[in-house]
Amino acid sequence: MKVHLNAKIISAYGGYNHIIELYHRIKNSSDNDIEISFFKTTWFEANLAAVLGAIIELLESEGKSISIIEVNNPNTKDILKRNGFLVDYGEESISQRQQTIISYKKFNPNADNEFINYIKNELLSKPDFPKHSVLLGKRINENIFELYENARTHGRCQKIHTCGQYYPNKKRLDITIVDMGRTIKNNVNEYLKTDMSSSSAIQWALKYGNTTKTGNISGGLGLSIIMEFIKLNQGKIQIISSDGFWEYLRGETQTNILSNYFPGTIANIEFNLDDEKSYKLKKEISLDNIF
Repeated sequence: MKVHLNAKIISAYGGYNHIIELYHRIKNSSDNDIEISFFKTTWFEANLAAVLGAIIELLESEGKSISIIEVNNPNTKDILKRNGFLVDYGEESISQRQQTIISYKKFNPNADNEFINYIKNELLSKPDFPKHSVLLGKRINENIFELYENARTHGRCQKIHTCGQYYPNKKRLDITIVDMGRTIKNNVNEYLKTDMSSSSAIQWALKYGNTTKTGNISGGLGLSIIMEFIKLNQGKIQIISSDGFWEYLRGETQTNILSNYFPGTIANIEFNLDDEKSYKLKKEISLDNIF
C-alpha cells in the first residue's frame, strides 16, 4: 500500500494531526508492506522527522514493513539527507556543513551523556542561539534532559527520537523530542486517580512541582526554566499526547483535540532567534553590579 504525505507539513496542529492520521491508516491496513510517499510534498519541516521516525519504528514493531519513496523535492531531500533521516532508507549521508541542520537521532533510554552532548552541541552552541550565561545554558540543557528522563521513566519506549532545524528566514530554531509508549493522559490519570482530558493532563504536568514520579525523584515535564525563557524570548512550546494538542505562543495558550490519539508524547520547543537580549538566571544578578 502506498500512502501520500500532504503537500505542506509544518509544526502546527494540522501537521501533527496529518502524521498521526497517517499512522492510524497504516496501522489499520491489512497490508504489511507500506510505502510512504513524499511525491506531493513540497515542504516538510525537518524537525518533524522525529515524529515520522517514531511512528515508523512503532509500526515496524507491529509487523509493518515501511519504506520512504519519491522524495522528489530537491530542498526536502537535501535537508532529510543532511540531518540523517533518509540514511535508513537507502540514501547516502551528506556532510553537515550548514549550521541550519540539527541531526535526526534515535537514543536508547540509557544514553544519558550522549543525549546531553547532543543538546549542548547541536542546539545551545548554534551561533544565532540567544545569548545566555553558562549557568542558564546548563539549566536549559537539564530541562530538556528532563524530557528525555520523563520518556525513560514513563514512556517505556525502545527509543527516544529527536530532530531539529534552524529556519534562518523565519529566525527560529525548533527541537522536537518524541517518545512512544505511555501517554501523559494515562500517566496523570493513573497517578491522580482521576479522569482528566488529554489537554488538562498536559497542563497539569507542565506546572512546576507536579509530577507522577514516585520515590525521591522530582519534577514534572521538566520545562519550568524553559517556559520562563520562552516567555521572555517570544518563542513557542507544543506538547502533543494521546488526543491532546497544547501550545504556548507569545503569551497565549491554545488547546485542541486531535482526530486520532497519539500513542506517546511529542514535545516541540521553538526558540526565537530574532532576539538580541542576553539572558541569565535571577540568582546570577548581583546587587553590587547593578550600577
